[in-house]
Amino acid sequence: MQAPQRHGGSGRPRDTHLDTALLDATLAVLGEVGYGRLTLEQVARRAGTTKPSIYRRWPTRQHLVLAALARQLGDVTVPDTGCTLCDLGEGLSVFVAAFDRMPPDVLGSLLADCAGRPELRAELLNTLIEPPRCAVGHMLRSARDRGDLRDDVDLDLAVDLLGSLVHYRILFGHAPVTERDIETAVETLLQGIATDYPALLAHAREAGGDSPTHPLHT
Repeated sequence: MQAPQRHGGSGRPRDTHLDTALLDATLAVLGEVGYGRLTLEQVARRAGTTKPSIYRRWPTRQHLVLAALARQLGDVTVPDTGCTLCDLGEGLSVFVAAFDRMPPDVLGSLLADCAGRPELRAELLNTLIEPPRCAVGHMLRSARDRGDLRDDVDLDLAVDLLGSLVHYRILFGHAPVTERDIETAVETLLQGIATDYPALLAHAREAGGDSPTHPLHT
């Protein structure tokens, strides 16, 4: 069923407290019944409001769920310590933890629901997939600017090689993404694209000291 169109004009200011209540309610319902069984009636009832209040903010159920998941993902800050192995390992761990906070079995179903609608697919990519890609890309560009990576490296491809580990396992749920998996993926990639991988490894060991955070290189 088509959602009512949002009306323009200068009405009452939007209640940001209700926005928060609706997003919280959406996450709660997702955690209880999953994406496929979530209804706007359930969300509105839990938030103490009505379906028209939802439609005034989000035109479809998919937009509402995307907004709720984006809030769950949050503004993730990635490290910038100057240690390429450390930064990439910790950065990927941050995103794995953020996606792990999302209700289970939601991302894949939502992607399938949005795949045939270009506007919704673009919204999903921009909301949930692109921010982590940009952050990892920033870390790789910083590493290249420091001279840690070869100048001829295709950074977009390198981002996808690292990101695929996270997204593939989260989408299909066939295996967890462990700290050791992240460390192995980062080191395997850097062995191919670093200007001097042994020097990066030595720097990481020196930076890590006795910390157990990076078990493969400390």
